[in-house]
Amino acid sequence: MAHTDNVLETRALTHCYGRKRALDSLTLAIPREGIHAIVGANGAGKSTLFRVVLGFQAPDAGESMLLGSPSHHLTPALRGRVGYVNDAHTLPAWLRLKSLIAMQRSLYPRWDEAVLSRVLGYFAVSRSARVRELSRGERAGFSLAIALARQPDLLILDEPTLGLDVVAKRAFMEALIHSAQAEDATIIYCSHQMDEIERLADTLIILERGKLANYSAPDDFTERVRLWIADMPFKGPDPASIPGLLQVRRLDGLFHYLVLDQGDGFGNWLKAAGALSIRQQRVNLDQAVSAFLSAGHAAPN
Repeated sequence: MAHTDNVLETRALTHCYGRKRALDSLTLAIPREGIHAIVGANGAGKSTLFRVVLGFQAPDAGESMLLGSPSHHLTPALRGRVGYVNDAHTLPAWLRLKSLIAMQRSLYPRWDEAVLSRVLGYFAVSRSARVRELSRGERAGFSLAIALARQPDLLILDEPTLGLDVVAKRAFMEALIHSAQAEDATIIYCSHQMDEIERLADTLIILERGKLANYSAPDDFTERVRLWIADMPFKGPDPASIPGLLQVRRLDGLFHYLVLDQGDGFGNWLKAAGALSIRQQRVNLDQAVSAFLSAGHAAPN
């Protein structure tokens, strides 16, 4: 794979766990700068992608690069240019924050104390406190502060607000937004929280069963999904015959159809199928992504 200016790149990347393909010939390129959200149902391949690209697992086929270098040849210096925050926020419970900060400062020559102080300012934590004394939200904020103080070229956030209460989540998001505006790091943000993605992301990347299912701006993806509400006689048309159908529900006697990539002509299709009345509504990102990911999965009758 030739060197590029992308922070992350894969080509026909495949990784299997037994007979299950966690990554299935995935070709993906994420450019420098901006915030890029990766979403997908459980088992879509998000965590496996990170492990392979970061060089912790070898793929079964294909290639991957991180910051312009092959994933299987990442040097310690290059790894030092990557910040990583996951949902566990695992830190040595017995250490005081000031000791952890001193250790991190000694390991990363690009350390920025001002960034650390600015991010910690969003969370009421004392540097004299031990990790075990912190709430989950405070540990999340401390993990973010350390990751950003390293001045990474790439910051990977894997479900960082999972399990946080409303106050902690707000503090985390505010710290991230203001830091992203001030720093040059490219951010890859993995989350199931569509409100966060709608607020933050420049790019929406959807993985489905190890394949790339969407790569666009969040607003562009939302525009592809439309909700049509129709008064249909009897049971309505066979769902298998409905073009672009993602989801169908019946509420108060009306059929609610969420469809993908169907223009105004879908209204004509509904009329031809017997609709007595129809109307169209826009959807938000959460509705669009949820319907897209649920399509084709087993659902209760």
